[in-house]
Amino acid sequence: MCRRLRVSRSGYYAWRVRKPSARASRDVYLTAKIRALFEEFEHTYGSPRILDELKEAGERIGRGRVIRIMQQEGLCAHLPKKFRKTTDSEHNFRIAPNVVNRNFSPDAPNKLWAGDISYVKTWAGWSYLAVVIDLYSRRVVGWAVANHMRTDLPLDALKMAMRLRSPDEGLVFHSDRGSQYASDDYQKFLDSSGIVCSMSRRANCWDSEMIPRCYKAAA
Repeated sequence: MCRRLRVSRSGYYAWRVRKPSARASRDVYLTAKIRALFEEFEHTYGSPRILDELKEAGERIGRGRVIRIMQQEGLCAHLPKKFRKTTDSEHNFRIAPNVVNRNFSPDAPNKLWAGDISYVKTWAGWSYLAVVIDLYSRRVVGWAVANHMRTDLPLDALKMAMRLRSPDEGLVFHSDRGSQYASDDYQKFLDSSGIVCSMSRRANCWDSEMIPRCYKAAA
């Protein structure tokens, strides 16, 4: 082995009995801490966040060393997907006609509302946000947050809007064709409240183009 590696036998035996250097010993210590943090945050922390956690704990260490140790240990952060599907239009519920037909400019409040579901990445994972927007003022009049996308989520947002605004019968509510909005429970609430349901046409984003704009305005 020494001949193959072109080292002297004396040097090899000296290396075997030599104590680890201070740097090597510190690497062993830091490796254990880095691996523990990596496991604690469920493999979602890369070197910048690991470095922040180490410094917060009082460790004096540079990012280059963290990167080297993580590479040696095969610790690679697995980030969640940035895109989440919020609309499921493959269902057997009844689809309402597109009453609005891209006319997003009502002449008074509480004449035309629109609803949608979005998602927000939090420290606890994905949260889902349902909103109801009055398209006259572009104001959010109802909202709800949950860790699921069941019908209860947008229904809670609509109920909040109804409590705050108490609109007259004939209000038009526009949404996509998602299963939450087309569900029996949601449709029953619309009917009992005297609200006219309107839905976008299939695979036609322009039928609901105003809703993302209102999201940005509300934010």
